[in-house]
Amino acid sequence: MWRWNRLPWRRRVSSAVSQLFLYTALLIVIFIVACAIVPGWIAPYEPTQMMTDAILQAPSAAHLFGTDYFGRDIFSVVVHGSRDSLLIGFASVLVGGLVGSALGILAGYAGGLVDTITMRAVDILMAVPGVLLALSVAAALGPGLLNIALAVAVASIPGYARVMRGQVMSVKNLPFITATRSLGGSNARIFWKHVLPHSLSPLLVMATLGVGTSILTGSGLSFLGLGVLKEIPDWGALLSQGRGYLTVAWWICTFPGLAITLFVLAVNLIGDDIRDRLDPKVKGAA
Repeated sequence: MWRWNRLPWRRRVSSAVSQLFLYTALLIVIFIVACAIVPGWIAPYEPTQMMTDAILQAPSAAHLFGTDYFGRDIFSVVVHGSRDSLLIGFASVLVGGLVGSALGILAGYAGGLVDTITMRAVDILMAVPGVLLALSVAAALGPGLLNIALAVAVASIPGYARVMRGQVMSVKNLPFITATRSLGGSNARIFWKHVLPHSLSPLLVMATLGVGTSILTGSGLSFLGLGVLKEIPDWGALLSQGRGYLTVAWWICTFPGLAITLFVLAVNLIGDDIRDRLDPKVKGAA
């Protein structure tokens, strides 16, 4: 009797489905990034154009995502609003990843008192829920694109620090590192030539997955009124503006929410694929 898990085509079908999801995710990310870079080429209307004869119009051929209470084309506003949403996501990952990784690398490689002090400071940040920490920082700094990115970055620092500390501690105790040290290799040379290059894979994966989380957090802050105060709102601000019209114009909230969901899901799928390709355990199992 044939078992399902022994059928040779099962793995091929699974691989084909995985590739299909991956390519779809790549297309979604490329399209949304294109929306952020050249929104004027994609949006059919100006995001601030108010069509008084088409207020709260449902999705149609003329307005794919409908219009809002000002008569603005929702699709055009979503396309133009992608720029600030993506800037928050990528900038916060860049800042949080650099600061958190530097702290983790310092603690993991130096060890001793430096490790204790650094990680106790990280533990204090971890004691506060990430969203609450970002909310507190954003409330203290005030609305603005840079401030929101910094708030989300601060909330992400503990995660990067702990991951990089663990990775560096495991790499620096590998046999070839010990052999290099016994042959007279300096600490600086060992760190830059061996420890750091072998510790970057988890950082790349975590940063990729962190983009989606950062966009979600930034959208949440915008939804609460701490986002970017501009004529062209980001996705979170669009959700906040449309929540009062859910019963009469569901499309105002639905399509910005779908944009956030699709982009976060696509980035997570790409991050999972990068993790599978870089993880030697997964390679060996395949």
